[in-house]
Amino acid sequence: MATLQTIRTKAGLLIAIVIGISLAAFILGDLLQSGSSIFQRNQLEIGKINGESIQYPEFQKQVEELGEIYKQNTQQSQLDENSWVQVREQTWQNTVQKIVMGDVYKKLGIEITSDELFDMLQGANLHPIIQQLFRNPNTGQVDRGAVVNFLKQLETNVAPEQRAYWLYLENQIVEERTQSKYANMVGKGLFVTSAEAKESLASANKTINFDYIALNQSTVADSSVSVTDKDLKDYYNANKNTFKQEKIREIEYVTFTVNPSAADYKDAENWITEIKSDFENAASNVQFVNSNSDVNYDGTWYKKESLPENLATWIFDEGAPINSVFGPYFENESYTLAKLDSLAMMPDSVKARHILLKPNTQEELIAMQLLADSLKTVIEKGGNFASLAMQYSTDQGSAISGGDLGWFGRGQMVQPFEEAAFSNAKNEVRIVPSQFGIHIVQTTDRGKLTQQARVALLVRNVQPSTRTYQNTYSEASKFASTNTTAEKFNAAIAAEKLNKRVASVRENDRDIIGLENARVLIRAAYEADKGDILVTSQESPIFELGNNFVIAVLTKATDEGIATFEEARTRVELAVTKQKKADFLSKKAAAALEGKTDMEAIASQLNTSVRNATNINFNSFSIPGLGAEPAVVGTVASLDADKISKPITGNNGVYIVKVTSVSQGPGQGFETEQARLAQSLNFRAASQAFEAQRKKAEIVDKRSKFY
Repeated sequence: MATLQTIRTKAGLLIAIVIGISLAAFILGDLLQSGSSIFQRNQLEIGKINGESIQYPEFQKQVEELGEIYKQNTQQSQLDENSWVQVREQTWQNTVQKIVMGDVYKKLGIEITSDELFDMLQGANLHPIIQQLFRNPNTGQVDRGAVVNFLKQLETNVAPEQRAYWLYLENQIVEERTQSKYANMVGKGLFVTSAEAKESLASANKTINFDYIALNQSTVADSSVSVTDKDLKDYYNANKNTFKQEKIREIEYVTFTVNPSAADYKDAENWITEIKSDFENAASNVQFVNSNSDVNYDGTWYKKESLPENLATWIFDEGAPINSVFGPYFENESYTLAKLDSLAMMPDSVKARHILLKPNTQEELIAMQLLADSLKTVIEKGGNFASLAMQYSTDQGSAISGGDLGWFGRGQMVQPFEEAAFSNAKNEVRIVPSQFGIHIVQTTDRGKLTQQARVALLVRNVQPSTRTYQNTYSEASKFASTNTTAEKFNAAIAAEKLNKRVASVRENDRDIIGLENARVLIRAAYEADKGDILVTSQESPIFELGNNFVIAVLTKATDEGIATFEEARTRVELAVTKQKKADFLSKKAAAALEGKTDMEAIASQLNTSVRNATNINFNSFSIPGLGAEPAVVGTVASLDADKISKPITGNNGVYIVKVTSVSQGPGQGFETEQARLAQSLNFRAASQAFEAQRKKAEIVDKRSKFY
């Protein structure tokens, strides 16, 4: 139980989420019952997997549940949008795997019985997750009694979110064991023969040195080869599967960036200059900065070398008095005043230990504060800190070591905790609250003392004013209203010499480099037709993304599947041209080979030179000087010594090779190689088997319509 007490309790937030879900369900239910055409079942469908419809309300509920688990794992009370994107993606992947593999498991009769689950949770064969949670770090043994006690109290004596977390772990254990059974079953069907092992071992231990002549395709001009429409269509028809494409939208766009004007810079400079006298006379530097600055007071202690040169010189070389003010100075698009708040001899690092008390309710907070006072008194009177930490601390990571956190420097702990640990005298005990709870902190040792300064920085960022925003929007609005078609859009960009940018986006993408919150623009691209100017949900052609006003046009739309000949034409032309050049070079090389057995003579006729490669074997990924050329590696691995090959068509050119020496290393026995290959097959079995099932499944993803 103690292990799971590290899960952060957020009952108020959980209640709010439950209420929100219930309210949404009530509204949706009412509308559905009323027969509203807006919320027909197919319009709430977020996807379909092997014919099974995934409905948005149920999917979103799973997202919220996984989000709560994510918060507990990361000890956060709220998740940012990027985290929610990850949670939604994981929920979708879990749903796909559950449905796709669920059918497979059912057909094969793979399941986890209640007896198996009991055995993994508290029986003789504990699952690794349970072992990790309940292992005593001092003995290295699993505390089975702790497992049993926790499960007994699970229904009545733990917070709801702890129970939910435990059920999540149970599901993870069941899923992992089910996947393991399937992977083992697939793995048992894979076998490596002794012949395969012997061949693999011989190839790996065979080291080859060879001479080669390289004719690079880049040396052949495009005009030297002839490519007809028939050549292109024949190649396309013979290689259609290589021209599979994703569902992609390509947009072209211009940005009207809102940058501060000269007047905005002047306004910021005037503001910082006018407030300087008030800052100099402020009684509380912390309060003044937090009330007026664009950047809050951080309270960090700085050594001389950690400060910018101008402040370091002012404080440590010129001997600035406490509460004197430096500046204003301009850097990083802001005007700043620096006030010397404190100067003291401080340690570079400290060694400390703590007891963490974590209240879950307001009533518990009062009780925990009283407990903290009592523990502090006991410790100051000589009580055993380590024993108290093991008994009372909810930070199980340090409690097992008597609360000891070891040595740490600045910036490694949360601010209130750090301030207490570094301000304490040796062995002093202090109570300090943080977002994690109530800490009883004792500094047990202090590092080398150095003179350090704490500086209050009053920062005024230079921001675009309302007038500047309006002016920039007017420019964008004028452009949008005048250029309402793709033709006019491109003509205006050329005439006004604007910077046109291009982006290719997938349906579920969320980001476009250089644009904030670009999801709304991506969704608009998938709701438009080729050649359309994109519009927002309010039918405006102007997208406000961060400090940019964006106007975009959809220039290309491809659907998933095999590209048409015209869509693939450019790629086909490149491939056919490359093939023609290879044929040209192969004929040239074959002509040079006729009647010759000397590599130097062949190279001379081809106006090139002979080079060599050493220590190559069948498993070599690349050849020094040539790069990845598997056809060359395969040829030299099977070529007899002193034999000259026929022309070899590779990735980047045509080659002629001659093996100069071959050495066969001893290596281990083939049984060991056979076991290694079998292990490699088994390792790949699980993931590749799932991918094979996934590719076979019919998956329709409509998430982009909802997120």
